[in-house]
Amino acid sequence: MPGSTFGKLFQVTTWGESHGEALGVVIDGCPPGIKITEKDIQKELDRRKPGNDNPLSSKRKENDKVEILSGIFNGITLGTPISMMVKNTDARPEDYKDLKNTFRPGHADLSYQLKYGIRDYRGGGRASGRETVSRVMAGAVAKKILEKFKVKIAINVIKQGKLNSKDVNDSVGGILEIKVKNAPSGLGEPVFDKLNSDLAKALISIGGIKAIEFGAGFKVADMKGSQNNEKFINKNGRFSTKNNNAGGILGGISYGDDIVIRLAVKPPSSIGKIQKNGRHDISLIPRIIPVVESMTAITIVDHLLRQNAIKL
Repeated sequence: MPGSTFGKLFQVTTWGESHGEALGVVIDGCPPGIKITEKDIQKELDRRKPGNDNPLSSKRKENDKVEILSGIFNGITLGTPISMMVKNTDARPEDYKDLKNTFRPGHADLSYQLKYGIRDYRGGGRASGRETVSRVMAGAVAKKILEKFKVKIAINVIKQGKLNSKDVNDSVGGILEIKVKNAPSGLGEPVFDKLNSDLAKALISIGGIKAIEFGAGFKVADMKGSQNNEKFINKNGRFSTKNNNAGGILGGISYGDDIVIRLAVKPPSSIGKIQKNGRHDISLIPRIIPVVESMTAITIVDHLLRQNAIKL
């Protein structure tokens, strides 16, 4: 499977470069009859687009106006491939001409050059955070499907780096916590397609995410088995535990408790110090949240469809 495609039954393929003509996504496997409009998708895009009023955000001004090309008719999905795109309107490739023969610290410039023997040096090409606009479009569709199952994804910032007066032109990281509430039980496939395995792949594939943990996470290294193991609480057919050390997933399969994930987000590599290059975010946290939501939703929907497919 090509590296730009994710999912088995709800399959998402993204395309486009940071400073190319446009970026887009193709979704194959979306069920028919899902109500979704350009307004629904635009609402999600507006949450991540650059140039908003957040002081931590890049100064690049992009409208990120979605264009639905196929798969949706009169605001309802057809069951055929959905294709969407946004055009780049504030691309400035001239800002990066001096980087043609320079590999920026912390970026994928060197990696792409070594892999392909050629690279799009205009803002990182496919490795740019701009690629995530495609994921958010797909995530908007996935969230509409999750609404039918009353599944909600909540994200909290539990740590945000700070800059002091001496940290001019620098950047900061942070930690996000994801909770998938009302998650159906039975999601996840043994042995290699465990739900936590696919969620980890989906979330780590986002540029800037450097570490992930589920439930108690790294704290389990200091626990005894008697502390980590928890009795199940049955409330009207839904199971949970007191502390949710497992993060809602056991044996790679959800059992009905909240799915709890924490992510470490690195400071943006583009900074205004000696290595100054292009327009950049001071922190990825504000704009990465809708991307994290999208990849979580896409993964949950893919496994929902897979679980439904095994039932006669």
